[in-house]
Amino acid sequence: MPAHLTLDTEVKYLKGVGPARAEMLRGRAIHTVEDLLYYTPFRYEDRSRLTAVRNLVPGQVTTVLVEVLTAGLTRTRGGTYIFDLSARDASGMLRCIWFNAVYLERNKVFHQGQRVFFYGKAEHDRYGARIQMVQPQFEILVDEPGAGGESLEVGRVVPIYESIGRLTPRVVRRLVWTGLEALAGEFSDSLPESVRARAKLPDRATALLRSHFPEKDTPLDTLLNFRTPAQVRLIFEEFFNTSAGLLLRQRKMKSRVGISFRTSKTAHEAVKRILPFRPTAAQKRVLGEIVEDMRAPRPMNRLLQGDVGSGKTIVALQAAIVAIDNGYQVAVMAPTEILATQHYFYMKQLLAPLPYQVDLLTSARRGKDKTEVKRRLADGEINLIIGTHALIEQDVEFAKLGLVVVDEQHRFGVIQRYTLIRKGVPPDVLVMTATPIPRTLALTLYGDLETSVIDELPPGRAPIETRLLHERDRRSAYEFIRERVRAGEQAYVVYPVIEKSEKLDVQAAVKGHQQLASAVFPEFKVGLLHGRLASAEKESAMRAFKNGETPIMVSTTVIEVGVDVPSATVIMIEHADRFGLAQLHQLRGRIGRGRAKSHCLLLAGEPRTEVADERLRALVETTDGFRIAEMDLKIRGPGEFFGTRQSGIPAFRVANLLRDQKILEWARSEAEKFIAAPPSAEELERYTTYLRSIWRRRYGLASVA
Repeated sequence: MPAHLTLDTEVKYLKGVGPARAEMLRGRAIHTVEDLLYYTPFRYEDRSRLTAVRNLVPGQVTTVLVEVLTAGLTRTRGGTYIFDLSARDASGMLRCIWFNAVYLERNKVFHQGQRVFFYGKAEHDRYGARIQMVQPQFEILVDEPGAGGESLEVGRVVPIYESIGRLTPRVVRRLVWTGLEALAGEFSDSLPESVRARAKLPDRATALLRSHFPEKDTPLDTLLNFRTPAQVRLIFEEFFNTSAGLLLRQRKMKSRVGISFRTSKTAHEAVKRILPFRPTAAQKRVLGEIVEDMRAPRPMNRLLQGDVGSGKTIVALQAAIVAIDNGYQVAVMAPTEILATQHYFYMKQLLAPLPYQVDLLTSARRGKDKTEVKRRLADGEINLIIGTHALIEQDVEFAKLGLVVVDEQHRFGVIQRYTLIRKGVPPDVLVMTATPIPRTLALTLYGDLETSVIDELPPGRAPIETRLLHERDRRSAYEFIRERVRAGEQAYVVYPVIEKSEKLDVQAAVKGHQQLASAVFPEFKVGLLHGRLASAEKESAMRAFKNGETPIMVSTTVIEVGVDVPSATVIMIEHADRFGLAQLHQLRGRIGRGRAKSHCLLLAGEPRTEVADERLRALVETTDGFRIAEMDLKIRGPGEFFGTRQSGIPAFRVANLLRDQKILEWARSEAEKFIAAPPSAEELERYTTYLRSIWRRRYGLASVA
């Protein structure tokens, strides 16, 4: 055990932790004392002024301190378990109930005589006779003094933490206090002094202490809105660190020597030969930005954003021609096999007039076939390779990789992107996404990339009409599909799962296909496409649909991106309330790719949640991808916006991308000033050294500088 605790001390050496608790803390990425101190409260309770039971007002959310009288589990005739607790204070009786909380009985959480804080909404019971709280949060009081005999649990504004494994908020509170007490504010500041002074922010020691244990006169609403000086300091710090790190990484990339591509008349003629339509003004502008980057003697790192159907792929293909014309290879990485296959067929078809070798590498290719593709790639025989994660396998080598295109980047980890980039020395990189990214999120996800946006669709695209339907409208929806198919158009019917789920009452694609093919549309050929089909079956199903042999395609979300069939004008989404907003927008983007008017039919189940209704209304109201992305971010929050932790979203402990947008803009501006013109080389070096030490551990991102 170290003689003197520091911020870098492993948390297991903190009094009260030990090996078992240290293992639980590691599950939340808490490895050091510093990590623990940045595990800040998610809310606060004012326990200096508790509400007496007799003063509870129905509808009021408050905290009470009561003594448990009885507690036990009962089961209703309908099979629902109810945990029922009676308690009292000096002024009256309170009932608390939890539904299906069997764990409270199993773990013997409550017993007579305990003093417990309950936090929740007061309401009358069903008879209007007693006051009760339903599903309240609780904390069992254990009288432990803080500094100078002062309790950490009562008589103050108390920090409330998310539990960590079996570590309750009370235990976390005690450990944080122990850490702060042991360090006694004796640690350096993490922000550059010049930045902190200009921003008028408190020092780190004060900010951490007052974020966990506010002074008694701190207004509760200011704390709950995370706007005390201490909280603002910590939020600013997280945004400043990520912004500075991304800016340093961008500067490092710009300082590296890259490929200076030349643009020749040959490449220009090749592009003219393969273009299927006249480019839009937005496509021309974006291609100009990309080509300018490719000409520069440094590696390109550019993000290409464009709504579904805006023509990102054709722009990327033109960039690929420039690289191939210069004697380099191009790799296009897609997140799914079906999208990679779609890109392969589309690009191979467009490049057919040119003498380029195009191939596909996915995990589905096996044995000698896969080995031969890898050999041809290593020997430089393949000009353009399209693939999935298979491209980043260790034994995949390139003869001369010059351009990397990563499609739907948010589905990959940042580390995966860098693994592919390291296969060239160093190649230009074009990252594409059809998921419009709100500016707030883009600053934190792609702050190290230049950005291009295709903000218009190709000409001649008819608008998409979106309608919300109910089960009673099913027959008329089928008739509408029948009419459109008889008129020579095609339709998708999308289901949320492949097989019947025991948890979700949703129709499965397999069962739905059988019903539609035999009972609803017996006069038409109905195809089936889902992720569990073999590659050859997927390819065959898509080819038949694209060629018009199959007028109706039943599918899961494997068609979410990359499928382009201009004659498909109708998409009916079963149980649309089960899908996310961005996913619904992506699915809708499979239609509206031709000149005929297209129709998106959202068949929603009932009853629905308020959030599901909000999603569906948003989709009916607008087809603007950026507006939908903003709404989706608002509804789901940043943590779920891209679905997985590996997507590269920084692991913020205090900052919230929705709540703290203005602070993000402020911190980004300050980071730009500091990196561009630091007060001294020593201060920049000191800060950069600190940032390197915490970057991967604290924010979960790839190398900084």
